Amino acid sequence: MPGAIFSYSQPIELRVSELIFGVRSDVAVHIYGDDLNLMKVKADEVVKALNEVPGASEAKAEQTVGLPMLRIRIDRRAIARYGLNAEDVLSVVEGLGGKVVGTIFEGQQRFDLQVRFSPEARRDREAIRELRVAAPGIDGGAARFTPLSQLAEIEVEDGPAQIRRDAISRRVNVEVNVRGRDLASFVAEARATVEREVKMPPGWVVEWGGQFENLEAASARLSVLVPMALLLIFVLLYTAFNSTRLAFLIFLNVPLAITGGLVALALRGYPLPISAGVGFIALFGVAVLNGVVLISYVVQLQEEGKGSEEAAREGALVRLRPVLMTALVASLGFIPMALATSAGAEVQRPLATVVIGGLLTSTLLTLLVLPALFGWASRRGAPRASPAPS
Repeated sequence: MPGAIFSYSQPIELRVSELIFGVRSDVAVHIYGDDLNLMKVKADEVVKALNEVPGASEAKAEQTVGLPMLRIRIDRRAIARYGLNAEDVLSVVEGLGGKVVGTIFEGQQRFDLQVRFSPEARRDREAIRELRVAAPGIDGGAARFTPLSQLAEIEVEDGPAQIRRDAISRRVNVEVNVRGRDLASFVAEARATVEREVKMPPGWVVEWGGQFENLEAASARLSVLVPMALLLIFVLLYTAFNSTRLAFLIFLNVPLAITGGLVALALRGYPLPISAGVGFIALFGVAVLNGVVLISYVVQLQEEGKGSEEAAREGALVRLRPVLMTALVASLGFIPMALATSAGAEVQRPLATVVIGGLLTSTLLTLLVLPALFGWASRRGAPRASPAPS
């Protein structure tokens, strides 16, 4: 159908995006300007540029024109020949929609009294062309009635279907969905493409919105929450062992867990979405917990008089089952999420992938590397520390 534009989305996702961001697509480009016709041209250029970016789907510009309008332009020379003013012609034109001729009072209420031509006189353009405008008679004679078509140009043309305004300026939206790639990299590439290929007039503003706004806000929050979580974990470790060296030793689980999570995401071809960041926070807790389970027992054996290397070796053997059980329970619990294909799977899969991949590498560190590092740290003169009383 001419003029129809299609965009495919889930019903709930579409409504949520519309309520929060005001658009029905993943990404929106807001163009602020003053010339509607030129804004439409620039919006079409933006659509063309977006279609060149890999991952763009259903790119479309907002339908701002296409509403048929009847335009009546007064012929100044013609009305001068008939001795008319523009007001005389416009008074007749005003009768097409309704002209206020008085006010009706009903108690405290007042209503405008309007008159307009009958439906037969305004049913189509030809009928409007035959409307009569009263012109003064010659030498004070009777008034003459001249057809409107002889005094003005009457044309049907396309006008604006809607005019959106925001921030004291006219606005046109360009919307696009993203398929097969992450939102952040798409917006970064799309911005560069639009800035390179579309030249906006001076004073015009281009803003990017949609779900990308939520992504930026969530990324900003995670950039604060993740360091806070790491700092809190280290403080709790120091409180538990009363030793900075042991706290750093257990904290080594964190970087190896991060490495495993990133490798797992790369192997599955996933980007680093917000859900993966939340998965890293959960991963840090489980990885550090395994380190605490092992080191606390090794410290206990050392307090009983055993050497550091012997205590580390025996601790690794005795705590093998608890460490594996903690890691396997968490990993097996996330497998259904990692293999999910139903609604919401795009959020569940990266989160579960991070946790499973990170636990594999951090468990190897806990069972193999951590005992060796404990023995090395003890030989370097690490002070013995007792766990804080529970």
